[in-house]
Amino acid sequence: MRAPSAVLFDAYGTLFDVYSVGALAERFFPGQGTALALLWRDKQIEYTRLVTTSDHGAHYQPFWDLTRAGLRYACARLQLDLNAEREAALMDQYRHLSAFAQARPVLQALRERGVVTGILSNGDRGMLDAAIASAGLDALLDHVISVDPIRKYKTHPDAYRLGVDATGCAAGDIAFVSSNSWDALAATWYGFRTLWINRQGLPFEMLGTAPERIGSELNAVLDFFTAA
Repeated sequence: MRAPSAVLFDAYGTLFDVYSVGALAERFFPGQGTALALLWRDKQIEYTRLVTTSDHGAHYQPFWDLTRAGLRYACARLQLDLNAEREAALMDQYRHLSAFAQARPVLQALRERGVVTGILSNGDRGMLDAAIASAGLDALLDHVISVDPIRKYKTHPDAYRLGVDATGCAAGDIAFVSSNSWDALAATWYGFRTLWINRQGLPFEMLGTAPERIGSELNAVLDFFTAA
């Protein structure tokens, strides 16, 4: 198969480590940092699905607001004292998430090959711009695509269509990279060429469709080009 013309990355969990918030959470809530980070992330994603599928999106809220709601729920469920100061500090961490070590060299390698690069994310543009700037990845991305303008979160097909519209490439000429198996699956259904980054050695979704490629680290995206 020919090499993709563009590579789009999911942001949260793929380029940026969403669980890096656990270190700060552990300072605030000793012994509960990891549990809070995991539950917070799960609830954040659950809320994106809830507001997209309920009443034709009439209950849509920006990703920043859903992230805050997820944090509040997680703390309430874990019976943690989330005061205003702690909430503000934990939310600010989402603007300064740690980028995975391979993010920069992989993006640089793609740019050197002349490949169009971008992010296609549930995050609203303010969140994404802050995280990208904090990680110093600004100059390595041609597109930063947020679902916010269409008010539909992934896995709605309209969310993936934004990547086609932004790049001008056909879906089959776009490689989509995600560490979230549900995201990689839906992108495959949409028609993207897909790479699932499976850092934890987990099974893929059992729905009869597999991504084109599976790798344990971001540099697996370069195999699209060495094998072409």
